[in-house]
Amino acid sequence: MRLSAIADWCMLSHGPKRYAALFSAGALAALALPPFNILPLFFFGIAALVWFLDGVEFQSGWRRLFGPAFWTGWTFGFGYFAVGLHWLGAAFFIDGDLFLWALPLGVLGLPAFLALFWGLATAAAHLLWSDYAQRIFALAAFIALFEFLRGIVLTGLPFNVPGYVLTAHPYLMQSAAFFGVHGLSFFALLIGASFALWFSPLAQDRAKYLPVLSLVALAVMTGLGAWRYHQPTFEMRPEMRLRLVQPNIPQNQKWDPQYRDAIFNSLLGLSQTRIDANDPGLIGTTHLIWPESAFPFYVAEEPEALARIARMLPKDTLLITGAARRNYDFGGFSEAGGDVFNAILAINDEGEIIASYDKQRLVPFGEYLPLKPLLTQLGLRKFVAAADSFVKGKETGLAFAPQNTPSLLPLICYEVIFSGALGEKTANAEWILNLTNDAWFQGTIGPAQHAHHARVRAVEQGLPLVRVANTGYTLVTDPIGRINAQLPPNTPDQLIVQIPYPLEYTLFSQYNYLVFYIILGASIFAVLLRNRWRHTWET
Repeated sequence: MRLSAIADWCMLSHGPKRYAALFSAGALAALALPPFNILPLFFFGIAALVWFLDGVEFQSGWRRLFGPAFWTGWTFGFGYFAVGLHWLGAAFFIDGDLFLWALPLGVLGLPAFLALFWGLATAAAHLLWSDYAQRIFALAAFIALFEFLRGIVLTGLPFNVPGYVLTAHPYLMQSAAFFGVHGLSFFALLIGASFALWFSPLAQDRAKYLPVLSLVALAVMTGLGAWRYHQPTFEMRPEMRLRLVQPNIPQNQKWDPQYRDAIFNSLLGLSQTRIDANDPGLIGTTHLIWPESAFPFYVAEEPEALARIARMLPKDTLLITGAARRNYDFGGFSEAGGDVFNAILAINDEGEIIASYDKQRLVPFGEYLPLKPLLTQLGLRKFVAAADSFVKGKETGLAFAPQNTPSLLPLICYEVIFSGALGEKTANAEWILNLTNDAWFQGTIGPAQHAHHARVRAVEQGLPLVRVANTGYTLVTDPIGRINAQLPPNTPDQLIVQIPYPLEYTLFSQYNYLVFYIILGASIFAVLLRNRWRHTWET
């Protein structure tokens, strides 16, 4: 079938077939996300969304916002998130049948909720809709805006925003250093929507040159990205030699008391294993790094465990590890044990905890239970069994910097997906440390997507990234996202690496999303001005 015939069908369609096609278009668009990376499918999906919206009649009253234009975007978004986030369902199988009853809420309920942002975006764009080409700027601007808001509302979940489709190739990824991933969302949406104009059934639409300009812009982004990507390798820090440990502990064993000693012994043993005959072991290692929640107990309350760590570490070697910790003050632990934090701890060669960072963005239903008094009455509880509920860490203005360590930006698990929301800590940081445990989603595309998001943060901030994961992906990148070293997933292993110096700055690290705000504001203003001019000229 010719694309012009598909455009006609989308515009004139109605009923169940229309919404089935919308869902399918959204699902196809999601296949452009990592690790699938089929970029043309995203452009086709967004072009189809334009054609579907072209067939929506203008409404009055409340239906202007919650009528057919809203449901057009919602159905497309539902398909997009159902495919892009389908791997979340794996977490419901970890504890046997304990959470299986809630599986539909995770694999269908969450996508249905996130699709509301697309519905509101298309409804808002349709308020400025017309038969002319400027409508695609309204669509790109409002979807990019509402996807940005998705990272803020109700603690935010900015996973798989559209900009990631332009980061699949390392050349295109370089544009994140200038615009951030949300800025790339605008460009990805605009490019896809522009292709709709080639086959638009609307007679007034004469801007056939816009798709050509989009292809030129895409070629320029690729060319400049290639130039940036092939810059000389960065100088390594001579004073740092890191040993990254990937223990590969199954999630259903992490907090089971019967595996307590086996897990701790495995961490100690793997850390001291020599990779080859030339490996001196921990001698010469400045930083030994373990993943998120490495211990199956509260290590700060286990003197014998700290003593064993001290005996393992050579002089001046520091262990940086993820660990659950209970709140304490100078007088020791409170009688009730205190609040529980998902933390990063720095432990020196004397077994002393000399620094800590507490996770500030907790996973809803994973690490804490929203509306806990009400939901516990319904029999709900969170997934992680480490504590009754984790507590959010306090905001800090300085990066985490234990002894003899360049100031770093500590990010635990999904904190790394929050582009542009990393706080003032980035101002002093010289590298990013992302500790995570993706064993919840072992065997799915989730860990690969999560690791890709982390790489984009490195490009945005111009900082080298050290990512240590329980089951993978453990890797190190330079400040432009090139992977210097990595471990295969789902394998107990270790990696000896050095990290490079950071870039002085990137446009994004200097101005955050200021450029994004200017682009959105200019696009919406231009559409309003153009619509007013058309209305005045035609009357």
